[in-house]
Amino acid sequence: MFVKDNGIVMNILCFPRQPASTIFMATFTKKLAQPKPNRLRYPDRRSVYWLDQMPPESTGSITKIELTPRWSELCRNKTFYSQVTVSPEWAVSGAALRAVPSDRLCALALPPAPAVGWQPERPLLKPLNRGTQTAVATSRICQLAQPKRRPVLEGCSPKSKPLPLTHIPYKPSAHIELLATPKHDHPKFEGQRSVCWPVSRAARNCSASHRLLELCGPKKRMALFEGYDPNIVSRAARSASPSPRIQQLCLPLPRKCASN
Repeated sequence: MFVKDNGIVMNILCFPRQPASTIFMATFTKKLAQPKPNRLRYPDRRSVYWLDQMPPESTGSITKIELTPRWSELCRNKTFYSQVTVSPEWAVSGAALRAVPSDRLCALALPPAPAVGWQPERPLLKPLNRGTQTAVATSRICQLAQPKRRPVLEGCSPKSKPLPLTHIPYKPSAHIELLATPKHDHPKFEGQRSVCWPVSRAARNCSASHRLLELCGPKKRMALFEGYDPNIVSRAARSASPSPRIQQLCLPLPRKCASN
């Protein structure tokens, strides 16, 4: 479209109007398409720092470090005191000798008063009065002051001598004598076997059978990775029948069974 304004012809291109949301999305998409700035492109910066903004450009080739006041204080050398420890006796100035303490200072210098109801400690050895020192004990007090005489049981004293059996006044009952009787050995008891005993010629010259050698050897079993299955039940175990004694032991005790 051509428009004439003050003798100037202008060519104006007319496009359909686009909504604001489309323009905003196009601008945001272009912003996201821009590559992220490399904030760690300086070789003198450590990669462990996260920078919210670009660091200031340095003119020198070396990074300058600024110390905090605390670091500067710690970097200084410690003060070395070369003087010897002062003597406990020192000169007192004339002003200190002529000083007069105030009433408040005198009040603070007084020792604290004891609490209400405080009593001094009782002395260990209390002095005895004249009447106590000249007192005469009565016969009853002398009787009570004597130690008690307890009857000493025979055989209880650590230094007592063993008395013969005729002097023991206690006589055991018939049941105690029965319990004190030692038990007799079983008629078939042969006594303790000697450590060394003779071995017969037949036992020394015998030879073990093949079956005995087979039973003496340890039982061989394959490992799990070799194909051993511990859950397999043998044919003899499946066809076995329990004996009457085993069946009797499998039953619960009669006293634990509930009565109908």
